[in-house]
Amino acid sequence: MTETKPTRTARRGRIFPEIQWTSEQQAQWRTEREEIRKRCQVIFDRVKPELMQTHYNWYITIEPLSGEYFIDKDEMAGALKAHEKYPSCKLHTFRINETGVCGTI
Repeated sequence: MTETKPTRTARRGRIFPEIQWTSEQQAQWRTEREEIRKRCQVIFDRVKPELMQTHYNWYITIEPLSGEYFIDKDEMAGALKAHEKYPSCKLHTFRINETGVCGTI
């Protein structure tokens, strides 16, 4: 005799449905991220020419307030170094190449 498996219902939705952002909160978050990226882009553009010669296709994580940056072959290792020194700051990571993009868009 074969046993039937109980059917499972797929639950779809948010993990935490009580946390809902308004459109204003989402717009503010996007604006903050874009502002951080622009500040880091200025620093990246300044150091990119010299770093492309020695660290091509490595990753650079930049802390925008101090202007300090962390370079590593591994994207996460550089970000972890930066988070150790600046645990509460928002950072941005670039790839040291012609475009500065880390992944595919």
